[in-house]
Amino acid sequence: MSIRVYLPRDSGALSVGAEVVARALRAEASRHGTALELIRTGSRGLYWLEPLLETDSAQGRIGYGPVAPGNVPGLFAALLAGGDHPLRLGPIAQIPYLARQERLTFSRVGVIDPVSLDDYLAHGGYRGLRRALELSADQIVAEVTDSGLRGRGGAGFPCGIKWRTALGAPGARKYVVCNADEGDSGTFADRMLMEGDPLSLIEGMTIAGLAIGAAQGYIYLRSEYPHAAATLEQALAAARAGGYLGQDLMGSGRHFDLELRVGAGSYICGEETALLESLEGKRGMVRYKPPLPAISGLFGQPTAINNVLTLASVPLIIERGGKFYQEYGSGRSRGTQPIQLAGNVKHPGLIEKAFGISLREIVYDFGGGTASGRPLRAVQVGGPLGAYLPEALLDTALDYEALAEAGGLLGHGGIVVFDDTVDMAAMARYAMEFCAVESCGKCTPCRIGSTRGVEILDAIIAGRRPDQFALLEDLCATMEAASLCALGGLTPLPVRSAIRHFPADFGLSARDPA
Repeated sequence: MSIRVYLPRDSGALSVGAEVVARALRAEASRHGTALELIRTGSRGLYWLEPLLETDSAQGRIGYGPVAPGNVPGLFAALLAGGDHPLRLGPIAQIPYLARQERLTFSRVGVIDPVSLDDYLAHGGYRGLRRALELSADQIVAEVTDSGLRGRGGAGFPCGIKWRTALGAPGARKYVVCNADEGDSGTFADRMLMEGDPLSLIEGMTIAGLAIGAAQGYIYLRSEYPHAAATLEQALAAARAGGYLGQDLMGSGRHFDLELRVGAGSYICGEETALLESLEGKRGMVRYKPPLPAISGLFGQPTAINNVLTLASVPLIIERGGKFYQEYGSGRSRGTQPIQLAGNVKHPGLIEKAFGISLREIVYDFGGGTASGRPLRAVQVGGPLGAYLPEALLDTALDYEALAEAGGLLGHGGIVVFDDTVDMAAMARYAMEFCAVESCGKCTPCRIGSTRGVEILDAIIAGRRPDQFALLEDLCATMEAASLCALGGLTPLPVRSAIRHFPADFGLSARDPA
């Protein structure tokens, strides 16, 4: 008798015992004399149910979770007998958290063996590259432009315009660079995709190479992601062995190759020009712009630098056409956004939905409200530089323009939830301290401004000194207008939003000017 079981190798699942469960499954199979086919996948993103085990059935895959090692003997016996079990979740695709999603970029994550080329091809992989090889560079760029795809790393800049600029820029060589330096608090979508479907990123980068005329690409990965690094290396080797990287792509006579480079642990290297400096072997410091990287980037050559999720969205766009992707979304925000829900929330995880869903739907319909059961007080959208939004603004739609109108930003799509015990003055101070610690030091407004900001907030918190608010606002205005990059320029956003929406935490009444 044999049994097939799917269990994540995703580092989030590993952190709560997936590897121990895998060993227990192998031991139990040996005890029963059963042939076990254990397929290690990425995570579905239902992190409150990890480790999440799945098996095949006539109704599709059946989920069980969260599975602890002690559950394995009883669960294994139930699987062999085809019986029920207390951890049974039913058909995985029918779980409401998944059933309500629109998974385009993450359609294979949690489904396939991430390092199996055969599995990737069986689930639609490399159809995009096959079509791209039939198109001209102009036609590829036109499809991406028509899709409305914008940078998913935070800036929201139209991908097609960036690629068109790099295509038209003169240069002896051109490069494609993936920014995989995911460092924002509450974000994990890049890691999930690299650990769960790395070949989609590799395929997207290969298409980008064809689009701009580049023969070489680099994935710049943060050092804190060792599992992603190992998975990417295996996937790169599989793609190369299958003829999907290197010389003669799919027998076309075209050439494109990729290398993985691991960073040195600096948050600022998530900024594209600091990343390029680091990739060249220099200290990660922000460059002056212009010139833009699309004109003069890596080694002074035209470079298309995009985030993991942006590049992983490209194969489907090329396969089905830009118009297909544009059918999703709202306003100028087209396609789907992988949303990362974390913090004090009952059901943390990955949600992929078309732009336009409200923050309230995300936090309550998907997240189930706070994990503590206490009233929600704030959400921070967009990482450590994002605004703190109160419960009253949860009806704001998740898209670039709607969030900007509400005084926030989308960033990388991370949402961190706080209940009513949070001290928003402490959170504002944290934003300034984060900037002070992570600043590359190149510009004075960021390097010195953030340090002075911590001191001013300490004075306000300790002494409730109203005379310091005018000084803090003047400092924020200087940082916003004069910093070289978004680290210093956006640090005032969480500070100002905390004061505006939660004045009592700063010793102010709602009527007091900040």
